[in-house]
Amino acid sequence: MAFAFLIVDDDADVLKAAALALGGPQTQVEVAPSPLGIEERAAGCDAVLLDMNFALGDRSGGEGLSVLARLKAAEPERSVVLMTTFGGVSLAVDALKAGADDFILKPWRNQALEAAMTKAAHATRSRRAEAGLTLDEIERRAIVRALSANDGNVSRAAKSLGLTRPALYRRIERHGL
Repeated sequence: MAFAFLIVDDDADVLKAAALALGGPQTQVEVAPSPLGIEERAAGCDAVLLDMNFALGDRSGGEGLSVLARLKAAEPERSVVLMTTFGGVSLAVDALKAGADDFILKPWRNQALEAAMTKAAHATRSRRAEAGLTLDEIERRAIVRALSANDGNVSRAAKSLGLTRPALYRRIERHGL
C-alpha cells in the first residue's frame, strides 16, 4: 500500500536518513527543514514525522508541541509522529496528550520508525474514512487555507504548498475555486 509522508527536521542528515528509511517504491516522502508553512505542505500526507526542537540549544520540545497543535487544527484526522534526541517519559506523555500518534527517540531503529509511520498512516486513513474525507477534499481545504493565509496571492500560496503557479491554477480550476 502506498503512503505519503512528510518529514520535518532542521538537521539535513536526519532528513536524509529518515527519507531513506521510509522511502520505498510506492511511498512518497517529502522533507522540510523547518515547520514554516507546514499546514499546507502536509495536506494530503498520510503521516508527518516531526522533530520537537528547531531552535539551536532548545530541548524543551515546546516548538514541536506548538507545531503539532497547528497540524491537528488544520486536519485532526492526520497522524503525527514526534521525534527528538532529548526526550524523556514526561515529554512523550505530553506529546501523546497533545494528540501525537507516537513518539520516537533519535537515533531510531529503521524498522521501528517504519512501523510507527505505517501504523500512523493507517490510522490517518481510517479517521479520514470515518469523517468521509477524500484526498480531493483535503487538497481543496489546503488550497483554500493557503490562499486565505496569503491574502489571495497565488504565487505565495503556490510556494507555501510546494507547487508551481501553473500547478496551483490547475488545482484551483479542478476544485472550482
